[in-house]
Amino acid sequence: MSQPGAVDVSTLSVQQLSALQARLSQELEHLSSSYQRLRAAQSRFKDCIKSIQDGVKGKSGETPLLIPLTTSLYVPATLANPSDSSSSSEKSSAPSILVDIGTGFFVEKSPEDGIIFYKGKVDDLTKNLAEIEKAVGGKNENLRLIEDVLRQKMLAEQTGSSGTSRPQAQATAG
Repeated sequence: MSQPGAVDVSTLSVQQLSALQARLSQELEHLSSSYQRLRAAQSRFKDCIKSIQDGVKGKSGETPLLIPLTTSLYVPATLANPSDSSSSSEKSSAPSILVDIGTGFFVEKSPEDGIIFYKGKVDDLTKNLAEIEKAVGGKNENLRLIEDVLRQKMLAEQTGSSGTSRPQAQATAG
């Protein structure tokens, strides 16, 4: 049973199959590139979770840090102790972090809320990565099928035209 909108690739010409093969290859390249970028983003979010757990949560006061100003320039600092706060209206003595929520906006959150935020991002990316893996699998299968049909058609053309190409070559040479 064929799917709606499906095309029988055996009815396509060699030129059409070649064009379809090129298009599928390009789509696969794009999907693979997107997959790698999403994996890198997922890794960065996991690093954020680890940094909060290892560097902020439960630590304050004299904890030494190196703050990056550029990719190769750092300044020494210490994590602020929330009990040293000059504001008496502080509701919580827990340290807070600034979370980049995108497009240059930052939100102040507790370390626990920051971990929850980044875990949500990791989960979303995991779902997106699974969808891309499924799409890549389907495109790979389609590409393999098209390459098989293209190979068969090219062999059929070679064997079918090999008997007629010689007399034509001789006729044009004479």
